[in-house]
Amino acid sequence: MFQRAQAVRDVVKGHRLQTVSDTLHFPYAALRTWGHRFAHYGVQSLADRPRSGRPPKVTGALTHHLDRLVDHDPLQHGSKHSQWSCQELATVLTRQTGVQLSRESVREV
Repeated sequence: MFQRAQAVRDVVKGHRLQTVSDTLHFPYAALRTWGHRFAHYGVQSLADRPRSGRPPKVTGALTHHLDRLVDHDPLQHGSKHSQWSCQELATVLTRQTGVQLSRESVREV
């Protein structure tokens, strides 16, 4: 939201939409939409709107849990190895939280 607000601020200050679009790497159409929303509804209208589709499995709380887990010795969690692998982290995470993630999803976090 901060970057959107900066872009709209620049437009309100008199900079051309195309210049702001090129400088901040936002689509021209998006800047027009944000400017219109800001003019009618204020700064809160620049926040992300709910998106359609399945919500992400990896929430902030799950990421935090995974970060704490990485700080522990894998041997304390039943691993046969002294270093974590993504697959081992996914297995322990599933056991502790009930949320199944692939090793690739764990790697991306």
